[in-house]
Amino acid sequence: MIWVLLLLLIIVALVVAAVVMYNGLVKQRNTVQEAWHQIDVELTRRHDLIPNLVETVKGYAQHEAQTLDDVIRARGAAVNTHGSPDHAAEAAAAEGQLTQALGRLISVSEAYPDLKANQNYQQLMGELSATEDRIASARRYYNACVRDLNSKVDSIPTKFMAGPAGVTKAEYYEADEATKGAPQVNMTNAEAPSVQFDAPQSQQRPYNEQPQLPPSQMPYPTQGGQSNTFQAPGQQGYGVEYPEQRK
Repeated sequence: MIWVLLLLLIIVALVVAAVVMYNGLVKQRNTVQEAWHQIDVELTRRHDLIPNLVETVKGYAQHEAQTLDDVIRARGAAVNTHGSPDHAAEAAAAEGQLTQALGRLISVSEAYPDLKANQNYQQLMGELSATEDRIASARRYYNACVRDLNSKVDSIPTKFMAGPAGVTKAEYYEADEATKGAPQVNMTNAEAPSVQFDAPQSQQRPYNEQPQLPPSQMPYPTQGGQSNTFQAPGQQGYGVEYPEQRK
């Protein structure tokens, strides 16, 4: 009798464990899908902003037809690829091409001061910058959810429940390597946006290297002091001529 009860307890424990693993896999799959929907919402917002941005730039930069056409084509390709986490890699590649096209458009816009001063252009660039930040945040959350799901699918014993639950590994949404140095929208002041470029690793200044001061901020010898005494601009003695310049 005792062995029968023990056997029943083991069977019940295995069933409970299987149910828990099954529900955990399904829950994690749903979490990945919800995270993807967040990305999808922000990408749709980005796609909706681009036509207005192109029309605004077209009014001031009519000679940049090729750049504008590249943005429109890249947007069309991106719209047709996103929509499912099962095609996350494909969507990321298409969005990467759109990012490159937008970077060229923003760079071209820098040559038109009247365009940069346009209020509608400034508003669109501000909205685009905020949207890009939300996309980056949603991408990080989505990739974290995908990592957790893929770990469960690959791990034992949940690996054996992935098939019955219909759960498979999901694709990461990663930026293309070619777009990581693309121009980034940066609203530096209230008048007009500017564009920043990521400097190559070989050209980045070491964190402990002191920046080179311009000539107007270089220290000068103090008046009547020792020859090896210097004062920075704004201190007493600033602007005194060098000894060899004195008459």
